[in-house]
Amino acid sequence: TSETQRRQALPTWLHTYNHHRGHTALDGQPPASRVTNLSGQNT
Repeated sequence: TSETQRRQALPTWLHTYNHHRGHTALDGQPPASRVTNLSGQNT
């Protein structure tokens, strides 16, 4: 796989990994389900 192919595939892979893949430590929920700071503000 070339660097260009890797860069093109990464956003889709990250989205699937964080928003659709269930995680056993989160009772089958995807990691994004635990995000509460969507505005990007660290408070």
